[in-house]
Amino acid sequence: MRVFVTGGTGFIGGHVVRQLRERRDEVVAWVRSLEKAAPLLELGAELRAGDLSDRAALAAGMEGADAVIHGAAIYEVGIPKSERPAMYEANVTGTENVLGAALDAGIAKVVYVSTIGAFGNTRGEVVDESYQHPGKDFTSYYEETKYQAHQIARRLTAEGLPCVIVQPGGVYGPDDHSALGKQMLDFLDGRMPFVPFADLGMNMVHVEDVAAGILLALDKGEVGESYVLGDEITTMRGLMDATARVAGKRSPRANIPTSLMKVAAPLGPVIGKLMGQPPNMRELISSSDGVTFWAKQGKALRELGFSPRGLETGLRETFEAEGKL
Repeated sequence: MRVFVTGGTGFIGGHVVRQLRERRDEVVAWVRSLEKAAPLLELGAELRAGDLSDRAALAAGMEGADAVIHGAAIYEVGIPKSERPAMYEANVTGTENVLGAALDAGIAKVVYVSTIGAFGNTRGEVVDESYQHPGKDFTSYYEETKYQAHQIARRLTAEGLPCVIVQPGGVYGPDDHSALGKQMLDFLDGRMPFVPFADLGMNMVHVEDVAAGILLALDKGEVGESYVLGDEITTMRGLMDATARVAGKRSPRANIPTSLMKVAAPLGPVIGKLMGQPPNMRELISSSDGVTFWAKQGKALRELGFSPRGLETGLRETFEAEGKL
């Protein structure tokens, strides 16, 4: 199979490309930076340089492809308003262009990588793929753009695009440079005595399992369907407790009161830097305080054969790979 992939230089996308190459699929990776994509070249992927704004070039790059996996996106919560246009262009306009180009090119199968975050705040409920975001009260601009991109994928599917949507949860694994990954490493290095946003709800899943789930969706996913790719429903406190158990350490002693963080929000650019957090503290709080991004992966287990490894097993493998145990 010849697969056109966007987002191959990203955390999830790199694993997707590697797993495709391991099963001897041809990969055409659409990248912005050839230098950053050197690891993909080493895997045997064919590189095409460009951005997501050129729909015609995207369609030309897809020529001869049997399938498209679109995973390119900007993932960050707490960005200043000045960075919103770039996020919109990548997450919304980019999705319109890639999926539209796939429709133009007559691609036989498309997998769009959405997120559980596209459901929004589930308010303590563990939802499934039938749940619909109300389309308002977004907790972050990232959530808003991914919701809009999700709707684009659904609309183009209704127009004839043979698309399957996957929705990963909170993704972790070796070399995770996200804020969440940094928090786990800070704890292991003794730099996080207190837990911020202890009640933030997530479905944590290892990056290798997400990549495997994307390939399962490519092979077995039903066109027009969505599949949650998750593993363990937990909270930030639960994640830190699991991290402590795996590492043989004591869990952080207490939680940081959100009220204290709200008071400090106006000093976000300064406080955020000191705490290793993004500068827009108000958005960080709105996307974390009492918020749950909870959805269950039962459909993927039943219909795709998805089989995640379990949180503590995944954490142990992650920390061993990073030399932290």
